[in-house]
Amino acid sequence: MTARPLSVAPEPVAGHGLLTGRVAVVTAAAGTGIGSATARRLLAEGADVVVSDWHERRLAETEVELKGEFPDRRVAAIACDVQSTEQVDALVRGAAEALGRIDIMVNNAGLGGETPVVDMTDEQWDRVLDITLNGTFRCTRAALAYFRSAGHGGVIVNNASVLGWRAQYGQAHYAAAKAGVMALTRCSAIEAAELGVRINAVAPSIARHAFLDKVSSTELLDQLSEREAFGRAAEPWEVAATIAMLASDYTSYLTGEVVSVSSQRA
Repeated sequence: MTARPLSVAPEPVAGHGLLTGRVAVVTAAAGTGIGSATARRLLAEGADVVVSDWHERRLAETEVELKGEFPDRRVAAIACDVQSTEQVDALVRGAAEALGRIDIMVNNAGLGGETPVVDMTDEQWDRVLDITLNGTFRCTRAALAYFRSAGHGGVIVNNASVLGWRAQYGQAHYAAAKAGVMALTRCSAIEAAELGVRINAVAPSIARHAFLDKVSSTELLDQLSEREAFGRAAEPWEVAATIAMLASDYTSYLTGEVVSVSSQRA
């Protein structure tokens, strides 16, 4: 079978200073996924970054790695479980204190799973919805309260998923949560406009990384990857680059939108 022209992911592109002078907060930023890739991309574009995660060991390791990779940028780490309003509020407050201000909030925290509805427990449903949707709500609310008091505007970028549009077996809780993130993005963007704040979301299809390969079957991930137009999954940095674009002035008139980082939206 002949390889498709874009079946091999390109190398990450160099930064272009899109976010020079900005301060960003990224949730669920420890480890190997979209969150840590986003932190790296924002740093590469000139931002200073506060990384956050509930897993304190991985968070500390990520902080050390980022400081080593970007010695000319400021990097801080604040542990936070997005299921806790108190911790989310402390994250936003602590980030502003640590780096002087916040300009960008990237809400990346989410939790999946694979369980048919008929076998799904209340606890499974509630946990996925609370982390993925309610956590995004808590972070959005805290960021908007900060931007309102700071008076300098800002940007929020949420991580949704094409499963907010598509159907996939065993993903009812995750898909419902991500559809909720899309609706939250649209509605909160209308409210945030008067504060000078833009809110958008990305909706990746599949971005493969070490943690995803650990928690999902290789067979399923291979099938999902093959369905994409390029015959491969996205690299996490490719999703992160779109998040950086949405955080930048290149999208100054874009708000309330969900951008599909995929070769096929539905």
